[in-house]
Amino acid sequence: MEIMRRVVTGAWHDGFVHAGNMAYMSMLAIFPFFILGAAAFSLIGEESERAAAINAVVYALPPVVAKVIAPVARNVIEMRTGWLLWVGALAGLWTVSSLVETIRDLLRRAYGTPATLSFWRYRLISGGIIIAAVILLMFSLIAQVLIGMAQEMIAAWLPQFNDFASSLSLTRIVPAIGLFGSIYMIFLTLTPARYRARRYPKWPGALLVTLWWLAAAGLLPPLMRSVFAYNLTYGSLAGMMIALFFFWLVGLGMVIGAELNAALAETPEETALRNSTETLVAETPGAVQHGMNEGDTSQ
Repeated sequence: MEIMRRVVTGAWHDGFVHAGNMAYMSMLAIFPFFILGAAAFSLIGEESERAAAINAVVYALPPVVAKVIAPVARNVIEMRTGWLLWVGALAGLWTVSSLVETIRDLLRRAYGTPATLSFWRYRLISGGIIIAAVILLMFSLIAQVLIGMAQEMIAAWLPQFNDFASSLSLTRIVPAIGLFGSIYMIFLTLTPARYRARRYPKWPGALLVTLWWLAAAGLLPPLMRSVFAYNLTYGSLAGMMIALFFFWLVGLGMVIGAELNAALAETPEETALRNSTETLVAETPGAVQHGMNEGDTSQ
């Protein structure tokens, strides 16, 4: 119950501010991230495969958001070739690192710790995290391709297992696993150093954010159709506003996940206080009994 109280209190105080900041930074960073991913994918595949980074990401987005972002992202990538692509990738690395630093800040606030490294060292670490995220994205895409090949092979050689092949919609599960892995890596690397030990769990927050993300991606389209009518308010910008709202929801989930991990992390001071309290409670009956015995002796 105490953990729930701490999570709700922390999310209420910091959640809405950080969610808005995350939504803005996500929209600012997503297209530079696609450029960075396209540059990385161009190293291992054909020029036509540069859009694979977009395809790997939009699987985790609601269809209404993917329809807004994917066409623009493809146009951005197609306009960049050669050295222009790599210049854009370097600029994208800096822009996306700003989003990573936003997540680092909300984690610091959740754990109540100050910054301990210089600005440039934090930026270098963020750059490494982004490159690792791109590599994880590649593995996620490769897994999706392998599953697609397995479905085709089953349909061609083992038609009696067509029902199994159609149920092999692990193409939905694989992005979810990749999403959980990415979020877990973010929590593991951006959590303040004093709370990175294994005794402080990171997976509960990562799992909560993953489920929150998938729920938002699944529930947003029917809500847009039945409850909210953004086109009546924002006109042609309705799609972009829906994308911002989705990233706002994701940002709120990130804050709640960070607060959950922080609430589950018992600080060294809290551990010492709990141990001293338990020791005092354990010694108290003996002390009381000793005092009573002395009183009986004096009588």
